[in-house]
Amino acid sequence: MSPADPLRGAGVALIIGGSSGIGLATARELLGLGYQVILTARDADRLRDVVALLGDGSFSAPADLLDASAVDAVVSGILERHHRLDVVVHTAQVMAYGRVEDVPPEVFERTVDVAVHGTANLARAVLPVFRRQRGGSLIVVNSLLGRIAVPELGTYVTAKWAQLGLLRTLQLETRDLPGVEISVISPGAIDTPIYDLAANYSGRHVAPPPPVLAPQAMARAVAECINRPRRSVDVGPTNKITVLGFRALPFFYDRIIGPVSRRVIFRRSGSAPTPGNVLAPTPAEEGERGEWSSLARRKHPPSTDY
Repeated sequence: MSPADPLRGAGVALIIGGSSGIGLATARELLGLGYQVILTARDADRLRDVVALLGDGSFSAPADLLDASAVDAVVSGILERHHRLDVVVHTAQVMAYGRVEDVPPEVFERTVDVAVHGTANLARAVLPVFRRQRGGSLIVVNSLLGRIAVPELGTYVTAKWAQLGLLRTLQLETRDLPGVEISVISPGAIDTPIYDLAANYSGRHVAPPPPVLAPQAMARAVAECINRPRRSVDVGPTNKITVLGFRALPFFYDRIIGPVSRRVIFRRSGSAPTPGNVLAPTPAEEGERGEWSSLARRKHPPSTDY
């Protein structure tokens, strides 16, 4: 069985992290293409609300990605109900700001665990299914920060670098399965609530660095990956030049990244330490988009008090 063509829309898709941001935008995209969509996230009430909003063709299956037995149960439930699983989209991630020495160990570990152990749990649950089916598509949202480093984002950088290493290994380990595709999508800044939901021990209010794209750009990239699988996809007009600067001009990059990040990311002082949604979900703050449009940026201009 090969992955379903999104233009025919005959498939079943599981979206990890489907209650907010990129996951929610992707759910809308795949529903519009005719998929049966199962959404997974930590908070059952939030998932029920999202499914009620999305309507027919969407289903909720609450689970914590770090609970391997819960992930297995979600996949088993999908197979029992739908008898197939064509697409798995992994968008779930938590985020933390602050110097590594300032981020509490439990926040650092949970952020890395979601990216690494969570992705491994998911792979162990779905790849055997794809092997039996002789087809399936696993699409994982990584990050531009999986290939560069930024001061005071070391927790997230560590998580995404490690996740990317795991994903590249999984791609190698499935080369014997021509119908199984593993794609990595690496966005730059996307307009989602993750920046407000993040743990923050920097002492400053934070913002995504421009340019900030709508989550629908990521949803379209996912749909394109299903229809035309690719090993690696960048979403963001400055990703490649940023990675090139990091790799080819390290001395220049190291000199400017601190001042630039303080100018465009760490904007205003006065932010109290918070674990955000790292240790527990905060469903009231979730949504498809954040507040990082050009209008929001005009309302909250960058500060120069650094």
